[in-house]
Amino acid sequence: MMHINFNRSVNFLFFLILLIASGCSDNTKDRLSVSQKPPFVGQEDNGYTYHRHSALSKKKFKGSLNSHSSVWDRLLSLYSLPEIENERIDRELNWYLQHPDYIARVQQRAEPYMHLILNEIEAKDLPGELALLPIVESAFLPDAYSKSDASGLWQFIPATGRLFGLKQDSWYDGRRDVYASTKAATTFLKQLNETFDGDWLLALASYNYGKGNVRKAIERNEDLSLPTDYWSLSLPEETMDYVPRLLAIAKLFAHADKYHIPLQYIPNKPYFEVVDIKSQLDLDKAAQLANTPLKDFLKLNPGFNRWTTAPEGPHRLLVPVDQAQSFKRNLALLPDEDRVAQHRYYEERVPQHRPHDKQIQQVAQHRYKVHSGETLTSIAAKNHTTTKAIRQANHLAGNTIRSGMILKIPSSGKSANFPVIAKASKNHLQNSRTYTVKKGDTFWKIGQNFSVSGKDIASWNKLTLSSALTPGQKLTIKGGEQQLVTSSSAESNPFRLIHYTVKSGDSLMKISRKFNVSLTDLHKWNSEMTGKSLRPGQKIKILVDNSQPAT
Repeated sequence: MMHINFNRSVNFLFFLILLIASGCSDNTKDRLSVSQKPPFVGQEDNGYTYHRHSALSKKKFKGSLNSHSSVWDRLLSLYSLPEIENERIDRELNWYLQHPDYIARVQQRAEPYMHLILNEIEAKDLPGELALLPIVESAFLPDAYSKSDASGLWQFIPATGRLFGLKQDSWYDGRRDVYASTKAATTFLKQLNETFDGDWLLALASYNYGKGNVRKAIERNEDLSLPTDYWSLSLPEETMDYVPRLLAIAKLFAHADKYHIPLQYIPNKPYFEVVDIKSQLDLDKAAQLANTPLKDFLKLNPGFNRWTTAPEGPHRLLVPVDQAQSFKRNLALLPDEDRVAQHRYYEERVPQHRPHDKQIQQVAQHRYKVHSGETLTSIAAKNHTTTKAIRQANHLAGNTIRSGMILKIPSSGKSANFPVIAKASKNHLQNSRTYTVKKGDTFWKIGQNFSVSGKDIASWNKLTLSSALTPGQKLTIKGGEQQLVTSSSAESNPFRLIHYTVKSGDSLMKISRKFNVSLTDLHKWNSEMTGKSLRPGQKIKILVDNSQPAT
């Protein structure tokens, strides 16, 4: 009898221990946070290991989206791809870890775009890791070009871009339109995933290599009775590295503390607002209306090929969210005839032989009607330009012209609103010089400054184009001509905004004369004071020419 009771006591004690253990396990799951590694089970297969995230952990992550203060917290909450142990991923991860300055740069570049991207990722229920794909594709440069003629954050080639509704013409390239291309890319990725029955690695491989080519690789393995998962396929080197590169950067962001990589704080809120502008508008004027530096405004709106929006649209602009209401008010006050300047500014984008470069030539032009008896030489002299420049602007094979012909005339640049690049005399430059790298420099930027290619700079310094540049680093520059900005246009935006303090005795007329601006413009820039009298100490906004000193 004692023996039976003893066994019952042992069984009861064992059952009690199981209940306590089960309760502890549930409590552990309840305390799971984004900063902790989710529970997983391992599965060995063909030299790589899957760590599958549990459905419970994914549900808990998504349930607290509104509480995320940064885009990185929100990004991690949307992770759903399995963590995979593979030497190809490790190789890419090691490269990232050896280039922390690159990780810092891409985070900085990502700031304007991440909230939009995460919105689309979440709306289409895609894995959060895909929000990092622009790092692999373009290093988060929205105007990036590749040797295969791919363009934009998501690197669409022309045909695929058109297939997903990205218009491309001489005015506008939707592949560089941040808003349109992000919607197109996430739609494309979702379709590819459905094509490959939910296999995200095959979908990603086909985004890089083409779904037809990936299917052929699968069929080759099937014919040889070989596995058909991504890791077992024979693919080009670029595609072999492509998927591991994304998985590596996703792993790095997931375990940033472990790898001692700081994640820069980017608030989880919209960076810009999409504004319907109704009709064509000069981009420099739009930047002024938004009180935003032109270079920052163009980072949000890189899809336009010229210095004005396209006549046939899209008639929308991305405007920094804190300037959106002011932009709308200013635009409403802008007369229709002032929306597009009399002189247009054309730019020619030249694809480079590396993915993240864009070369822009800015040429101010106006139209000229040829009169009877005029020659190309006389027209060039009258307009302070050269016959060669006119031929190039009009694609003329020779100097023959006819009365009534309309010619594009490149201007001398004296009245241009944008910087005219002039080459310094060779007498002032040596054949070889040392350049000190500054913050934000790239091989391409430095090459543009000295009229040489970034590839040559890398070669002269025994580096590659993928080598990271650090501020203070010394580079040897051979030959070339340093580019200088002419004094007639010291900044890319010809105007600057000042806040003038009204003094005793001031009137709007006196202020307009003092700064050589019109009364109409003063009222337009200070619409909130309409109908009110000036008072000493009041601050009013004035856009002044950069050549004029602020008072």
